[in-house]
Amino acid sequence: MTQLVLEIPEKLHQQLKRLAKNEGVSLKEYVLFALTRQATSAYAVKAVSEKEIEQQRRDFANLLQGLGQATFEEIEQVMQKREKGEAEEGLSPEVIQRLKNKITKQRATG
Repeated sequence: MTQLVLEIPEKLHQQLKRLAKNEGVSLKEYVLFALTRQATSAYAVKAVSEKEIEQQRRDFANLLQGLGQATFEEIEQVMQKREKGEAEEGLSPEVIQRLKNKITKQRATG
């Protein structure tokens, strides 16, 4: 974990302490929860109107039409030239190998 030193107005501090007490948690836990909730709210699922959905479908169809077709050989050539990056946290070598095996199996049957 990382520490963050933050100066806040006294009134806000007292308000946060009361809220934490009402929740039965420490001030530190309450502030951490509040910050986490705020940071993740941008990723919340939001309702989309039927009109927006239909427009997205049209845009996607137009995009696909403009892309054209590529053979597996062309895709493989591009994949060989791509920049290699570090695996994301949680993607162990075993998980990556299982994914590669699944892709290979799908190519063979597809």
